[in-house]
Amino acid sequence: MPFLRVNDIVIHYIDEGHKDSPVILFSNSLGTDFRIWDGVVRNLKDNFRVIRYDKRGHGLSSCPEAPYSISDHVKDLTAIIDYLDVRDITVVGLSVGGLIAQGLYSFHPKLIKAIILADTAHKILTKDIWNSRIETVNKLGLEALADGTMERWFSESYHKKHSEDLEGARNMFVRTPVTGYIGTCTAIRDADLTSVAKNISVPVLCLVGSEDGSTPPEVVREMSELIPNSEFYIINDSGHLPCLERPSEFTKLIVNFLHRNNIY
Repeated sequence: MPFLRVNDIVIHYIDEGHKDSPVILFSNSLGTDFRIWDGVVRNLKDNFRVIRYDKRGHGLSSCPEAPYSISDHVKDLTAIIDYLDVRDITVVGLSVGGLIAQGLYSFHPKLIKAIILADTAHKILTKDIWNSRIETVNKLGLEALADGTMERWFSESYHKKHSEDLEGARNMFVRTPVTGYIGTCTAIRDADLTSVAKNISVPVLCLVGSEDGSTPPEVVREMSELIPNSEFYIINDSGHLPCLERPSEFTKLIVNFLHRNNIY
């Protein structure tokens, strides 16, 4: 298990595939760790160098005191990129990972070759919603949000057919450190990447699950319309985490997008 000390914390990461292959870097969602990409990475490692990490407050990474900002997350990710000495990166960001991907582009556009923004937006929900969620978690813990979160994360058919996987995802969510969850909630609450989205000049693919209850298709489409020449695609029968529900389709969309843009 590789760890790296950056910005006075320890970050857990994994670097797989051939070191001289095109680089894909994954940044995952609130309340998850980098295992959510397992099904996607399995189909990429033969042709790409694949980097994943647990952002601060999540997984096996350190959990500093809240609040956090998107800039904090971007600085952590930048330190990983510098340590691994990678460039010409395709960044895949899911939910808050999409905000981090946009933030990384705003600070270091020359590092990035392409961006895939999955189930995310330039601004996610309202300050009141995030403040209410933070208050609930402070008082009652993550268990109070777990059932509603699973409804937003996964499609109706997934709930009916994959009870074991659903319970595993729920376990991952409720075991997220409360401080890490709240810290990242504040980062999302305070983030508005509208001006960044309007000025992205690399190829961008915007993806969303058809049953996403956190960032519905119309929200992701709105972001896509801000980004010059971006592509937009809806993944049917999927909620907020299509990398878990539809990993093969998710992977195929990434690879075809990179082919179309002569990146792979």
